[in-house]
Amino acid sequence: MDKQTQTELEAATFRRLLKHLDERKDVQNIDLMILAGFCRNCLGKWYKAAADERDIELDAEQARDIVYGMPYAEWKANHQQEATPEQLAAFAKLQNK
Repeated sequence: MDKQTQTELEAATFRRLLKHLDERKDVQNIDLMILAGFCRNCLGKWYKAAADERDIELDAEQARDIVYGMPYAEWKANHQQEATPEQLAAFAKLQNK
């Protein structure tokens, strides 16, 4: 596989991941962190880091908005739920490993 094709497939896969996360707003970031070790905010940070590596001007909020498909404050107000004690305990357990 040539590099261009690989890059195109990776980009398509990333777009599909964002679409999937958008369709699953019920999945909370803390759940993603507990199960996978990353969340939507991590994706935003990685997106920003990739822009920085290429000297592309993009701030952290813009990158996060790309991942969320809307301003983060809007997503948080409409979709983020308060973490349960069980979620917080599971997350804390991971932090102590």
